[in-house]
Amino acid sequence: MEERVVKLLNKKKKGMLQKLFFSRLGVIVILIVLQLLLFLLFAAWFRQYLTHYEVVRGIFTLAMVIYLFNSGMDSSAKLTWLMIIAVAPFFGTSFLFFSKIDFGHNVLKDRVAEMIRRTKNLLPQKESVLQELERDPYGTEDLHRYMNREGCFPIYDNTEVTYFPLGEDKFKVMLEELEKAEKYIFMEYFIIDEGTMWGRILDVLERKAKQGVDVRVMYDGMCELSTLSFDYNERLAELGIKAKAFSPVRAFISTHYNYRDHRKILSIDGKVAFTGGVNLADEYINEIERFGHWKDTAVMLKGDAAASLTLSFLQMWNVTEEKPDFSECKELAEEQAEKRAGGTPKTAEGYVMPYADSPLDGDKEGETVYIDLFNRATDYVHVMTPYLILDGELEEAIKYAAERGVDVKIILPGIPDKQMAWALAKSHYRRLVDAGVHVYEYTPGFVHAKVAVSDGCRAVVGTINLDYRSLYHHFECAAYLYKVPCIPQIEEDFQSTLAQCRTVTQESITNEKVSMKLKGFIMKLVAPLM
Repeated sequence: MEERVVKLLNKKKKGMLQKLFFSRLGVIVILIVLQLLLFLLFAAWFRQYLTHYEVVRGIFTLAMVIYLFNSGMDSSAKLTWLMIIAVAPFFGTSFLFFSKIDFGHNVLKDRVAEMIRRTKNLLPQKESVLQELERDPYGTEDLHRYMNREGCFPIYDNTEVTYFPLGEDKFKVMLEELEKAEKYIFMEYFIIDEGTMWGRILDVLERKAKQGVDVRVMYDGMCELSTLSFDYNERLAELGIKAKAFSPVRAFISTHYNYRDHRKILSIDGKVAFTGGVNLADEYINEIERFGHWKDTAVMLKGDAAASLTLSFLQMWNVTEEKPDFSECKELAEEQAEKRAGGTPKTAEGYVMPYADSPLDGDKEGETVYIDLFNRATDYVHVMTPYLILDGELEEAIKYAAERGVDVKIILPGIPDKQMAWALAKSHYRRLVDAGVHVYEYTPGFVHAKVAVSDGCRAVVGTINLDYRSLYHHFECAAYLYKVPCIPQIEEDFQSTLAQCRTVTQESITNEKVSMKLKGFIMKLVAPLM
């Protein structure tokens, strides 16, 4: 590893207290607290100087109840806002409309919509694939139709899929594939943290940049408050790497704290692409231990379907570019058209549909795919997820599948990373178990995998958790797999993980600690806001 990279990795930040009070994080926290105090002071002033306050409060609350009941909001979110407004009507209403107005985020919303609109037909659908799926009684042509109403998510054949049951497995192959890059390397990750994993990747990226490969790295803006320095993009630029933070966090109350880029995408020359739960930090490959053994998964796509993840990356990258450029995807589309015209035979079995989900378009592609999986299942649906914070629609789909005889199993962490999220997950246990869902906890540590496999022929591997944040508030991505050869391997991995789990039973739910139950009951009130 070259001296400059070592220097980059070893650049230390100041002490924790000094960092807290003098860093950008400290300034942001202080400013947000001040703004909250101003909201509270305004509410107190309003009450003091308004005559007949209680009458006005009652009328105002009733008006907001009528408004919420007639809104298109998710029912669970409605209940949360109703509770907040009932307790503090003026304060709660201010925050409700503040979040709906998307103050400070309208530019991002418009730009994301523009990028999707520009690229809707950029990657043409191979008609023969749709014809094959239309003839398949268990096919997914109707799901494809739904997903492509507004977006560009072709379903592909000619794609070899490799499943990685651990982050370490992905990391090894990832390094090998990075070395093969000739034109470009596009990386989009929620978390990047300096350490062994990122250090070895960075070493390859710098060498490739010197060879003339177009290397771009994009990480979520929250990294600037947690794992990376504020000037990290400039430090990467010194190595010849184009870098940017997506949606940097601002020092004011804003929905910026919701719309995070939770995607994990690596595209190499548009021919090889990776996605899954694995971020670029040492705990994801068990180089360090944070919450016991870290169980994560990923997939590598080799072939035509890699173009979709390339497009998803470029859509996000070009949000902040003055002159958006999608030439790489245009070239991929032309190459694929030439292969089809030449009658190139199939190189791999099955079908792959990579897709992305945006919290800004009003659709819920991530949740819809999961619900579709539960509704289509006839034999089993087996899921691994780190979080379980369900809205009514998804919970009913899971329960209905179990109640009609489908074997539904869900694996969750045995050692959580977030106590409140764990308590919320446990608050769903009794209703799920009563419906016949089998729930398990991974005793060696933390499950970060986002995997669902069904009936030996369908699977989803990606970044999408079964919680509000992933399903409603984050940018996400995944790969939908149908009849690809690695699906039995995904089921084998599930069964192997299951063997290391404890079973959640009615007795264990009843004997759960009172403090944990209390946390779950309380957090349930604000679950849609988590």
